[in-house]
Amino acid sequence: MNLVREIIAAGKRIENHILKTPVLHSPFLSELNSGEVFLKLESEQYTGSFKARGALNKILKLSDEEKRKGLIAASTGNHGQGFARAVGISGTRGTIILPENTDPSKVEALKSYDVRLEFFGKNSLEAELHAKSEALKRDMIWVSPYNDYDVIAGQGTIGLEITSQLDHVDAVLGCIGGGGMMSGVSTWMKHESPMTRMVGCLPENSPEMYLSVQQDEVVILDNPKDTLSDGSAGGLEVGAVTFDICRKLVDDYILVNENEIAKAIRYIVEKHHKIIEGSAGVSVASFIKNPGKFRNQRVVIIICGANINAEKLKKIL
Repeated sequence: MNLVREIIAAGKRIENHILKTPVLHSPFLSELNSGEVFLKLESEQYTGSFKARGALNKILKLSDEEKRKGLIAASTGNHGQGFARAVGISGTRGTIILPENTDPSKVEALKSYDVRLEFFGKNSLEAELHAKSEALKRDMIWVSPYNDYDVIAGQGTIGLEITSQLDHVDAVLGCIGGGGMMSGVSTWMKHESPMTRMVGCLPENSPEMYLSVQQDEVVILDNPKDTLSDGSAGGLEVGAVTFDICRKLVDDYILVNENEIAKAIRYIVEKHHKIIEGSAGVSVASFIKNPGKFRNQRVVIIICGANINAEKLKKIL
């Protein structure tokens, strides 16, 4: 598969159903590196997250016969909302498997869509493996949150937009969970701008992709710690196509702790008056922790989502 060609096709396929999100110049962050820092505001996307892109591309690409089988996904929230919205746009029926401990605010958000909700497991990976098993049992189409080239191509349209909005980018920072977003964006950026440095950002409490790349094999943590970056928590499955892509194309990794993530969320509220979720805070925190790495450079930080529990946000503030 030519993933660059698929990203171009995805851009055309989904463009009438998504927002071309702005890149906002941040004078505050730019002061830290004596350069230019831009925020790619996927937090302003439909459903409040970049996940609206990948699921939509996957579902719109399905044949009528595949759509008639029904679709199934697993998600802690953002992929679920993107999936649910895509199901509605395509006129299909869908089921979402959620971990039993899913944030109640995200469950409420999903209830506003015409999809069936089922609960299984203690974390994202357990829910995901169960959903894949149920897809086989029920003969339904499985829509992965990240381990699917069509989903990756959809997320890669973020990169396509960045290169159309800025003529030169030295570095792109983005949070990594399963790796779908950074796999797609890195694929596009390395094709269009090979010298752009791709930086994967992860919470110290759930750094599965970082550990996997370090050990050259997929690492699954048995008891991952809680993190404000719940949208990226849970890691990746063995055999995930994102592992090889990130291993080849992501140039550097930065890990941040929970206090640093909270400070970054607060920083964006105070400086830009925008609400961001924990996984977006991871990327901002990674830059704030290491501005010297990007001195005099033009940097894009992907603000991947805005879906944060109101009570959690109040505590952080």
